Amino acid sequence: MDGVFIVKVIPLYIQAMGLVLRLCLLGVVFSLLIGLFCAIVRYYRVPLLGQFTGAYIELSRNTPLVIQLFFLFFGLPRVGIHLESFTCAVIGLSFLGGSYMAESFRGGLEAIGKGQIEAGLSIGLSRPQLVVYVILPQALAVAIPSLGANVIFLLKETSLVSIVALADLMSLAKDLIGLYYKTNESLALLVLSYLILLLPLSGLLRFTERRLRYAGFGN
Repeated sequence: MDGVFIVKVIPLYIQAMGLVLRLCLLGVVFSLLIGLFCAIVRYYRVPLLGQFTGAYIELSRNTPLVIQLFFLFFGLPRVGIHLESFTCAVIGLSFLGGSYMAESFRGGLEAIGKGQIEAGLSIGLSRPQLVVYVILPQALAVAIPSLGANVIFLLKETSLVSIVALADLMSLAKDLIGLYYKTNESLALLVLSYLILLLPLSGLLRFTERRLRYAGFGN
């Protein structure tokens, strides 16, 4: 291992980690919004919208992120729509993650007993109040493990955004190997970078799940 080289390129890896975190944060936020919307639409069987969201989920879950990114970055310009690399990456992650989040939320919603819904209606709660105060909190608690797994999945999927010319961790490692032939050092820093990102996130999600179980949710 070339310690001098490692010290020299560590700032580059830190910069790339910042890009990955921004991509992941935006992708997760939009994925959660998309997923929640789709799950509620399918849960209440809204006409037309239900079929549309079902088709979106099937399309998203059954096409690789690479193909989605290629379509956004190379396909859309053919019809006059030009998007920046960062925007393409966020849209791609959100499009993919939204379908997985939708299924997680749907599982949580379907775990809510009908008795609780009937009880909420019997005490005079409106449908929106029932969703906000009764259904969603319990559904979220049930779905937390699956949602957490999806967040980790999206963070790992950011390794594919280099195909739209973003200088992420994977792209940086490949460039350094090509320029300096420091394969072992570059790959070791790549693995370490993802561990630094993933291990605290995984620990936080496990802690959240335990707290929810201790509080009596998700049982």
